[in-house]
Amino acid sequence: MAIEFPEEIQGLRQTMDNVLAVVQPERLRSQIAELEKKATAPDLWDDPAAAQEVTSALSHRQSELDRVIRMSERIDDLEAMVEMAGEDPEEAAEILAEAEADLEALKADISDLEIRTLLDGEYDERNAVITIRSGAGGVDAADFAEILLRMYLRWAERHGYATKVMDTSYAEEAGLKSATFEVQAPYAYGTLSVEAGTHRLVRISPFDNQGRRQTSFAAVEVIPLIESTDHIDIPDSELKVDVFRSSGPGGQSVNTTDSAVRMTHIPTGIVVSMQDEKSQIQNRAAALRVLQSRLLVLRHEEEQAKKKELAGDVKASWGDQMRSYVLQPYTMVKDLRTQFESGNPQSVFDGDIDGFINAGIRWRKNRHNEAQN
Repeated sequence: MAIEFPEEIQGLRQTMDNVLAVVQPERLRSQIAELEKKATAPDLWDDPAAAQEVTSALSHRQSELDRVIRMSERIDDLEAMVEMAGEDPEEAAEILAEAEADLEALKADISDLEIRTLLDGEYDERNAVITIRSGAGGVDAADFAEILLRMYLRWAERHGYATKVMDTSYAEEAGLKSATFEVQAPYAYGTLSVEAGTHRLVRISPFDNQGRRQTSFAAVEVIPLIESTDHIDIPDSELKVDVFRSSGPGGQSVNTTDSAVRMTHIPTGIVVSMQDEKSQIQNRAAALRVLQSRLLVLRHEEEQAKKKELAGDVKASWGDQMRSYVLQPYTMVKDLRTQFESGNPQSVFDGDIDGFINAGIRWRKNRHNEAQN
């Protein structure tokens, strides 16, 4: 069946118009100009952390602007290619074959770009802090937690996003009890928040000498990183702070001072551990920031729960188990909310999870729209 290029191109332009209405290139240009002024300030690097935030934000905003401009240019190029085919009958078949390939690539790329327009939550633009905890399943669960950590770090690497592992707690035999890391990218929280929930792995256990099938679980928590404009004051009287020596796998000493920090928020029982930084002061500051982020999310959830109660909305939240990774007796990764699936678990574990994330974002937006109706 011949492709109707004019209709396809018109559809792409309509989608891009929707994207541009949300992305607002002029707003981006204004932000870039402001960040460029800050980046050229002579005292910029007096505060390295603030300087890093400015240069990173500038790079991300410029990349986002370049991406939408280039996407519009690619549609123009496709249209010109189709017109060229009409003017050159001898080369038409070859040109149209190339145009068809470009059309399919454009559809996929614009679909990914369109996902960004669905991220309109209060904290969606922020960096994300992800915590992975092993659940039921013993050593297999600890190993699964480490597999998930690698999966998300590889996903970030594929996209060129900076990551920082903030805390790791190793299990005795293999794998991780828990790990916390930050993803530094625009809309990292909005994008990765659909990964929150319980993940399930089914496989022949490499730790079982009888080769039995084992089901294990790991929990993924995603929170937005606190910003200086947020107001989450925590009185010292509500904090319990313990210091201890950082350690790696098998208890190997990472340093010889008690620099790691465990911070407990007494009223809620929330506990945050940090050991990645070199000093106790740095770890304390990092732990406080993550604790504030979790309290911010808690406050937001309580506000939303109150609104639902007042509105009479008693719909259940997401189920505990949101995705299954099955390696035995067949191979499949399937999201139980969206029904999106992949028959290549190894590719998924190597960070190929955009399909799952995009399907999750669309599913969440549909759920939100249904709740508003």
